[in-house]
Amino acid sequence: MIKIDPQTWKDDLEEFREKTDRFYSGEMDKNAYKGFSGGYGSYAQRGGKAGMLRLRMPGGRLTKEKLAFVAGSIEKHQIDKVHLTTCQTIQLHNLQPEALYDIMERALDCGIVTRGGGGDFPRNAMVSPLSGVERGEYFDVMPYAEAAGEYMMSFIRAEKMPRKLKVGFSNGPANQPHATFRDLGFAARPDGTFDVYSAGGLGNNPKFGLLVAEAVEPAKILYYIRAMRELFLTYGNYENRGRARTRYMRDTLGEEGYVQAYQEKLQAVLASGENLDLSLTVPAVTKTGDGTAAEGRRVIPQKQEGLYAVEYHPIGGCPEPGKFRELYEVIQDMEAAELRIAPDETLYIINLTGKEADRVRKATEDGARSLFETSVSCIGASICQVGVQDSQKLLGECLAAVREAGIEDGALPVIHISGCPSSCGTHQTGEIGFHGGMKMIEKKPHPAFTLHVNGCDLQGKERMGEVVGVMLSDKIPSFLVALGRMVQASGLPYCEWKKDHIEDVKTLAEEYLA
Repeated sequence: MIKIDPQTWKDDLEEFREKTDRFYSGEMDKNAYKGFSGGYGSYAQRGGKAGMLRLRMPGGRLTKEKLAFVAGSIEKHQIDKVHLTTCQTIQLHNLQPEALYDIMERALDCGIVTRGGGGDFPRNAMVSPLSGVERGEYFDVMPYAEAAGEYMMSFIRAEKMPRKLKVGFSNGPANQPHATFRDLGFAARPDGTFDVYSAGGLGNNPKFGLLVAEAVEPAKILYYIRAMRELFLTYGNYENRGRARTRYMRDTLGEEGYVQAYQEKLQAVLASGENLDLSLTVPAVTKTGDGTAAEGRRVIPQKQEGLYAVEYHPIGGCPEPGKFRELYEVIQDMEAAELRIAPDETLYIINLTGKEADRVRKATEDGARSLFETSVSCIGASICQVGVQDSQKLLGECLAAVREAGIEDGALPVIHISGCPSSCGTHQTGEIGFHGGMKMIEKKPHPAFTLHVNGCDLQGKERMGEVVGVMLSDKIPSFLVALGRMVQASGLPYCEWKKDHIEDVKTLAEEYLA
């Protein structure tokens, strides 16, 4: 398997520095810069006075070494905004050019690559966040996802793809990394093999993936990734970026035609003679419990007896920057402890004894205090160039209204907010989702969000949320409070109540639509 020497990525940074300097001096327009800088995992923020940097974390894995680097970089450059993304990466915000250059280069020394974090490249390989420690998982998919991520980095220096390529690995039906509706997804089976899905994705023209292969041996996954790339190069749309994602290829080829075309590419890859077999030893957690126990709403027993994971969901996926140093100091001497970033912007700290779990739990009490407070939001239009509305602001207003109203935990579900139709907040598969836009009233634009209800991302039950209508931003907190009160009065949690009451949600929403 091809492995890229970190020095190779360092050699690329000189061009990034040159063009970034030109952009900030006004010699390069924002569209040209965006088309270039995304390939390095960096974009200029709204207003063009600062930039963001996306740190790829394959599988969302944040080892102690990487955690120390992130904490040190935050301190060195006085970074005041950090966001955990739904693609399991860390975004550092409000950076000046010299900070960008320094962090990008030094990150490579501890195995963090920003190259391909944006642009028309393979993105961060996604994984079920508790893979390897989760009770009931089919098998540990993390090693295969990490190998896949390493292999896909070689595509950056190969023939250019039409657009980005998102690949995910799930360890069971919870389907947290959305393996059944990625550009390419590997869904674990109870028999230790993968089913493979392709041509799915959220955002404009959302689609669930097509099953293109069944019972694939894990050692063979790179052949399937190579076939996906070859298919994309052949049938992807190089002329129209709006139609250049893999899910549009099935519109051109038809669903049966797409599956057939994928199989043809796969057979060609298998017949090429190139050896892409993986020979991996899946690491076992050798740490054992010390006889101490832990319990609590955020404490999760692992499949390793006596060990625990602690769930920490910073509001809006935006932890206080100093939290990274605090977490490092808490876990630095804990054997095998590491962090995992989840696709819902949650952090899990894993491989803890009961005593250690209690320490971590106490260090993370600043996070979400209820199910509703674990809601998901993209970074929003105050920072994102393409954002339409400030999703983080809306989330904050909703949380404040629900707290003030005293809505009980469980009466409201997790909501998903995207600042625009792109589904960075995964609004399309949330039980309740919103995406940002504008509503014209008497010829004047007003901040608004489109409401989606009853989405689902569980494998075998996948469902896009139904679009109900458009709400003005300032009406949304009141709608959620009213919904919470309605559910609370039933005595049931939302997850049970909704089974017979989705029409009631839509009826209530009509009172708040613009």
